[in-house]
Amino acid sequence: MITDKVSDWITIDQAAQLLGLSAGKVRRLIEEHSLFAVRVDKEPKIPAHLIIDGEPLSSIRGTLLLLLDIGLKLEEAIDWLYEENDNLDETPIAALLKGHKAPVRRAAQTLG
Repeated sequence: MITDKVSDWITIDQAAQLLGLSAGKVRRLIEEHSLFAVRVDKEPKIPAHLIIDGEPLSSIRGTLLLLLDIGLKLEEAIDWLYEENDNLDETPIAALLKGHKAPVRRAAQTLG
């Protein structure tokens, strides 16, 4: 479960502050899959590592859209990002955070 794998969560308001945006614009980024939120204690929260230097992690949107196109539900796609992947020898999110977008998307394509 993702809540066990992410140690640092931020609220939508905290994300807005980090991004220099309104909370409404952060919600729009979530709707557009540039960020994602998960309910933690009944409140939508965003993994803090998705915001780097005041910007959303750029590879999240395309990766999530690919996973959704393959037929995964959003919750399944988010879970997949945090599961160890034999093709990557790490979790997809760890690879994305290192800038390894192409191998992650190749691994995602094997699901479809």
